[in-house]
Amino acid sequence: MGRLLKKKTSSAKKSKKQESSSADSIQAASDPGTDTKTPSAAVTMRESKKTSLITRKAAVAAKTETVGERNFLDKGLQFLREVKVELKKVAWPSRKQTIGSTLVVIVLVMIISLFLGVVDVGLSNIVRVVLQ
Repeated sequence: MGRLLKKKTSSAKKSKKQESSSADSIQAASDPGTDTKTPSAAVTMRESKKTSLITRKAAVAAKTETVGERNFLDKGLQFLREVKVELKKVAWPSRKQTIGSTLVVIVLVMIISLFLGVVDVGLSNIVRVVLQ
């Protein structure tokens, strides 16, 4: 059935926070222009992150506007390109597997149709006997 979700212990949460804070400090240490000990450097770093986030949001908004301006033909071509990429990811069966599966389907259809034919003839004879 479904997987059971384990609750994170407080120590796991703390270690995750420590990892993220150590990654931030490593990033700040690799940046020679920032000083992590002064509060003004931290504020400047936050402001630069905010401005980069704003510029990324503006770029995404500009992209969505250009997508809305495409005509029908461009959208169709883009769809076909994406279909081609997705079809490359498909695990296609081999010729032998395809032939084997086809034969199994044909044999099962014949067996079921034979069974239904026999049941139909039997029920028809029973109805004919009852009505006479």
